[in-house]
Amino acid sequence: MQIIKHDININFTGKRKIALILSAVVILIGLVSLVVKGGPNYGIDFVGGTLVQVKFVENTDAAKIKDSLASMDLGTVVVQRFGDDTNEFLIRVQETGKGQQLSGMISGSLNMVYGEGMVDIRRVEMVGPQVGKDLRQKGILSLVYAMIGIMIYIAWRFELRFAIGAIIALMHDVLITLGAFSLTGREIDLPIIAAFLAIIGYSLNDTIIVYDRIRENYGKHKKKGFSEVVNRSINETLSRTILTSGTTLMVVLALFIFGGGVIHNFAFALLIGILVGTYSSIFVASPVLIFWDDYRSGGQKKVTAEEGAK
Repeated sequence: MQIIKHDININFTGKRKIALILSAVVILIGLVSLVVKGGPNYGIDFVGGTLVQVKFVENTDAAKIKDSLASMDLGTVVVQRFGDDTNEFLIRVQETGKGQQLSGMISGSLNMVYGEGMVDIRRVEMVGPQVGKDLRQKGILSLVYAMIGIMIYIAWRFELRFAIGAIIALMHDVLITLGAFSLTGREIDLPIIAAFLAIIGYSLNDTIIVYDRIRENYGKHKKKGFSEVVNRSINETLSRTILTSGTTLMVVLALFIFGGGVIHNFAFALLIGILVGTYSSIFVASPVLIFWDDYRSGGQKKVTAEEGAK
């Protein structure tokens, strides 16, 4: 199935400098946000703390619950609606030292505001600071190892320049998604690391499709300029890219809108990642090959000129 004619010829490579400048600006905005906010907003999984799931008999909202706990000196308190039940919430606090007593203290404080028997503690989970630190380090290492493995595979499957282009595109996708989380104040926890790994896999798949067509066309049209071959390859795979990204985006968008609070951040990460990953396979991964080819060609011309002068 094709929604775009096979012989379409949009000049993607001609806009590569503008696209790379745009990417650099977006990444810079995200990095500035991270610096201003003192780094990513890690969830309890990574910094330690306690999660309490509570259900209320009557309707309430997150702001009122947070105000009810203000006098308890719990540190940072995050209240989030849980699932489709409008009366069920997750309360996340940094306090871990009081152990199981904490749930009783929270229950007592809420009962004072809402009345006895109006609050039901459904679940209590605690993560110590050291465990959170260990999980954070392992989460970051999982992303690093994934990229190293990808680079080795692509260098073996194609060439080193293809591997470098793919890694730059993947780093581009992760940094923009991370910046989006910082700008919107969203927490990063273990499910988000899983989302980042999914983004890496999805973006890489798009990039490999384009790279394979570039290698195929370069063997057929060696007399044409490399930039023209790259642009032709992007156009030939454009229909497949739009169909794949479009259908996947529809599913993720449905999860984001209707999936509820439990997977909201996860779906948000995938939503940003799919959009950015599709963009990077066209405007980042492929142009890197052209810049690499221009650099090598320039070096060869310089050597030839020097030899001629001798």
